[in-house]
Amino acid sequence: MPSPKTSPHCPFEKKFPSSLLRNDEFFMWHAYNLSLEAWKKDEIPVGAVIEHEGHIIASACNQVESLRDPTAHAEILAITQAAEALQDWRLNGCTLYVTKEPCPMCAGAIIMSRISRCVFAIRDDKQGCLGGALSLHTHGGFFTRPVVTAGVLERECLEVFQTFFRLKRTTANFPQEHNTFTQE
Repeated sequence: MPSPKTSPHCPFEKKFPSSLLRNDEFFMWHAYNLSLEAWKKDEIPVGAVIEHEGHIIASACNQVESLRDPTAHAEILAITQAAEALQDWRLNGCTLYVTKEPCPMCAGAIIMSRISRCVFAIRDDKQGCLGGALSLHTHGGFFTRPVVTAGVLERECLEVFQTFFRLKRTTANFPQEHNTFTQE
């Protein structure tokens, strides 16, 4: 019987931003904290929150491994929660904050759910689809186009991401094909 996968110890602490200034950094710190939760569950450390009218209405971290579901990305789970919270699949006026640039699946869900704005920390030149490898949000055929802001808390989120993969490479139970993020 194979040994259970274990996540390397997470050396990062959660951050507690002041709620007096609800700006991009405030919401991204919440996504950052969720990325640490993903790490502790042995998931790729990505966290996402959705803000509407100054309040967080949805929050999630990656759960691909724990749910054994390739669609259980933080963004998808948060979008589902936000639709439930607003009782509408149209998320006009919402902003998604995520620690890594969304992949093709997540970028498509952002566009189709009509999220007004997406803010992410780390650009992904290999699989990112909101300015990294592709720019789906600028395609002329889509009904809506979210405004995209990149680089909010990039240094902090990149440090978490790179440390996770660096530590994972030192364990025998981490397949090399998962190690696709090398932005150093």
